[in-house]
Parts: sequence; C-alpha cells; structure tokens
Amino acid sequence: MINRFSLFLGGLGLFALQGCKTQQGEQAQLPNVIYVFPDQYRNQAMEFWGQDGFRDKVNFRNDPVHTPNLNNFAREALVLSSAQSNCPLSSPHRGMLLTGMYPNKSGVPLNCNSSRPISSLRDDVDCIGDVFSKSGYDCAYFGKLHADFPTPNDPQRPGQYVEDRVPAWDAYTPKERRHGFNYWYSYGTFDEHKNPHYWDTEGERHEPKEWSPLHESGMVVSYLKNEGNVRDPKKPFFIMVGMNPPHSPYRSLNDCMEEDFNLYKDQPLDSLLIRPNADKKREKAESVRYYFASVTGVDRAFGQILETLKAQGLDKNTIVIFASDHGETMCSQFTDDPKNSPYSESMNIPFLVRYPGHIQPRVDNLLMSAPDIMPTVLGLCGLGDSIPTNVQGRNWAPLFFDEKAEIERPGGALYIQNLDGEKDAEGKVQTYFPSSRGYKTARYTLAFYIDKKDHKLKKSLLFDDEKNPYQMNNLPLEENQEIVAELCREMGKELKAIDDPWYKERILSDMIPY
Repeated sequence: MINRFSLFLGGLGLFALQGCKTQQGEQAQLPNVIYVFPDQYRNQAMEFWGQDGFRDKVNFRNDPVHTPNLNNFAREALVLSSAQSNCPLSSPHRGMLLTGMYPNKSGVPLNCNSSRPISSLRDDVDCIGDVFSKSGYDCAYFGKLHADFPTPNDPQRPGQYVEDRVPAWDAYTPKERRHGFNYWYSYGTFDEHKNPHYWDTEGERHEPKEWSPLHESGMVVSYLKNEGNVRDPKKPFFIMVGMNPPHSPYRSLNDCMEEDFNLYKDQPLDSLLIRPNADKKREKAESVRYYFASVTGVDRAFGQILETLKAQGLDKNTIVIFASDHGETMCSQFTDDPKNSPYSESMNIPFLVRYPGHIQPRVDNLLMSAPDIMPTVLGLCGLGDSIPTNVQGRNWAPLFFDEKAEIERPGGALYIQNLDGEKDAEGKVQTYFPSSRGYKTARYTLAFYIDKKDHKLKKSLLFDDEKNPYQMNNLPLEENQEIVAELCREMGKELKAIDDPWYKERILSDMIPY
C-alpha cells in the first residue's frame, strides 16, 4: 500500500531539522533522547493536572496522587492533554510505538504470549531503534519489552521457554531481534515487581531483588555516567525505559515501596477514588492505594534520571519524554478490566516532552495517536527524512516546535480492539478477530462492537465527552444520527487509510462509508 503520509513526512523532516540548527545555519549536535514509559499509567494520575496553569486545560479532576518530579517536569515541558493509546494493551501499543504502524501492520495485533504466534514484532521493518542506530546513535533499552512471541530460547536453559507456565508470556529477545539497540537490559513481561529479572546485552540473566522501576532508573543512571564504558561518549544516545509498575499486581507491599504506600494507606477510599464513575464497592477498590503508591514510586525513579542528566551536564541537549502504553480504569466504568476499552481512563495516556531551548513549555490538546510517536520523535531530532516509508503515523514535530505551525491537526484518533480468532489443533491462535473499532474526537467517543459469528453490531458506545467527561451516559445512536454519521465518515477514512480489517471486509458498511 502506498503510504499516504510519505510526502507529508518528508516535508516535515525539513521543517523539523530547523530545530536542530545553530543560528549560523550549521548542523548542531544531534540531541540525546530518553523515552520513559511506565505501563498502565493513566493520564489522570498526575498531580499537576490539579494545579495552576494546568487545571483549566482539562475537564476532569486529577487523581489525588503525589508526583513532585512530574509536577516540576511539566512546567518545563510540552504536555499533551489528549494523547491516545489507540489499541490500549501492552503489546499492541509497543508494536505501534516501535514501528509507527497500526496493529494490523506492526505484527502485534494481540498481547504477546506463546499461544499467539501471529502476534510478534516484525523483523522485516525498521523500528525506531533501527533508525536511530543508522543515524549514528548509541541505542539502549531498559525494562519491559513485551513485543515478542515467546519461543524456547532461554539462554540459560537451551530449548526451553524462560518460564514454565503455559502459555509462556515472558520472553528473551536475542540480538538479531533487538532492532538497533546495542545495549540491552530487558525482559518480555514478568509481574513480580520486587523480584524482577533482566537479560543483558550478552544474554546473561540478572535478578537484583529490587523494586523494578528503581532498579531500572539506577541502571539508566549508570549508563548516563558511562560506568564500565558501556556507550560511546562521542555519540548521541537514544534510551527507552519500559517500567512495569503501576501495572498490576497492586495488592500488597510486594508490589510497591512501603514509603510510597504510607502516603495513601490511611486515606478513606472516598478521598482516593474521586471520579464519579468509580465504584468504591468493588473488590478491586482497595487496590487504588497500591496503584497510587506505584505511581509515586515511578515518579521518584523518573526524578533520579532527571537529576543525573542535570548533574552530568546532559540535560540541555537531551529530549526527555514521559509517556505510557495505556491507562487503568481502576473501578471506573464499573469494570475490573483495566484496559482494552475506549474509556478515557484506558485510552488517554501521559505524554510530556522537554527539549530546553527548542520546545516552549505549554499544554496542547493535540489528539496524537500511538503510531505518531515514532515519526514525531525522529522529527524532533531532525531525522524526518529518515522516517521509513511504511510508517503510518504522522510527524507532529513542527507543532511541538511551534504551536501555530501551518499543519492540519488530526480530527480524531482510532480505537481498536482485537481478540483471539481461529485456533489450530494445538490451541495456537492463527488469526485475530477485529472485535471493535471506534473513533475519538475532541468532543465525542464512539465505539462499535460486533458479533464474532456474523459481524453484526451487538453493542455501541457514544459519549459526549464535553458534556459528560466521565462517560456515564451512553447516548442512543438513533437519537444522534447526524453526529454518528459524521463520526462514521471520519472513522471510515482512517480505517481505509491504514488498510484495517474492517475496511477490507467492509464490516458495518451500512453505517461506515469506506
């Protein structure tokens, strides 16, 4: 398929390159990049949203969390209020983040485990690490990856999976699948937060017995200080840090740091679960204390990275991004499912970018989608011309540099939900079922769910997010036909542009004009 954004991206590359030039017109030193993305961290769980300069930019109350480092960072950064995780699950988001493509093209339509051979990051495309590496960067990956189909390739136990459960979820990523990252300290997915493990560049396994975000920030600090000469100091660096918390489990002090839990342990649930759509009687409700404790712990780990950047004199020429792969409903919408839904608690993710002297601090309501992240980050570094032609996302770097840039902003963002499809005789998933598609605009959220057998509409969600920010009133389609028709038109255009299964199979074509 011809990429409809290829010319668009190339043109923006020239624009973005201006952000990396000196006043004399000579090419300045390429900026370093650090991309920190804790798992399951919702946009509402940042304290600054309740503070002056931010409170009036959103129509929700922030969670009562303590995030002092993010509070300070936000005042030095471009803060997006409406960044969206289009397919709000760990693996599909990471596929979009790394490739700049939607789940139907990235190779990762479902969460990765050993029963889903159809869901694994493609090895035949250039990912963000590949592009940075080819552009002269030292590339380092720390923490959770969860983008590989697990195979029996344990370096310590050849011929076996890295874990014994069936299906296996955790995975070791061999060198040939690291997509340009020459420094490696990572794992697939493993949810014992105080008993993490990692495989290093050479495949050696490490079990540090330390809360994982703080251990990872310590490893990043060591990398920044170049302890052990692990990077070439003459090269710029690109670092990705995939922290697991505040991802579940969030049930006990085995899941978070006690000093962080103490900030919330004695507060009544009514003062913690403050969203009017939250069900405080759910069994999960007590988990909010541990979730918020993990949020505060992640903030502390992030602060250690920022402090070291400054101490090493690297902060002025380093782009620092704080984001997440998806959110967490945490008893909102009367569901225990933390993600994989079009609700704002699930789709709306943090996205903060600090680039001193190049990006002016402000809040922007750009409806950025997950596949946009890769080309935008490359654009911020002046590498717009290096964006692969198969990238489906859009490079919004010019808007980051100049909020008045003459570029048409996106009108909305797709919502995508996929489930297991057909299985073979061994129980391996061979296809995926595109169970739901939707469209999120500045005002509305629409989602359609179809029956697996005949692909007929079985459920719909329609929210006026302006009048009903907590999405508590599902509007009937028949009473809002003009709104639905317009949303369907825009959704159809986007589904066609990305060659989505709904477009190819003309699903709900009586409602969605393709």
